[in-house]
Amino acid sequence: MPASYGAALAEVLMTAGEDLGVIPYGVEALDVLRIEKGHVSGNELNGQTTADALGLGRMVSQKKDFIGRALAGKTVTDGLEGVRLMGVVPVDRGLTLQSGAHFLEVGATATLANDLGWISSTAHSPALGHSIGLGLLRDGAARRGDRLRALDLVRGTDIEVEVVSPHFFDPDGERLDG
Repeated sequence: MPASYGAALAEVLMTAGEDLGVIPYGVEALDVLRIEKGHVSGNELNGQTTADALGLGRMVSQKKDFIGRALAGKTVTDGLEGVRLMGVVPVDRGLTLQSGAHFLEVGATATLANDLGWISSTAHSPALGHSIGLGLLRDGAARRGDRLRALDLVRGTDIEVEVVSPHFFDPDGERLDG
């Protein structure tokens, strides 16, 4: 459809969905929602991560072929052995997390040898009232509850974070399933 019809189409769709409570939202809102639920997207699906690293290993078929089987069978990918998708929140809830910040132990020197992973996606969660992030962290599942640094040398931030579940909002689906 020509771009000049976009506004008219939006009006027709909103009118058609009015009795269903349809409301407009943007891509930014969709990204916040997917981070709150711990859903992976382009930042986490970088060609190096495996289904296991993303917490999706149980969904991989052992009986049939599928796109991505070659990567799914790898246990080590380009130095990312042992990484796991985890959630992080700033210890000081007033601070804003930055995508691309690297995880280090508190007090550790910023060297490649001390690098534990990185924050892949961040958002301000209106539901929680503070910044949240998803990241790929070495031994992530074993680090839940740990405090680390999220160091971003490019932006000059060094934020203490707590490692949490990647499912920030409604982790058991109670709200979803009503």
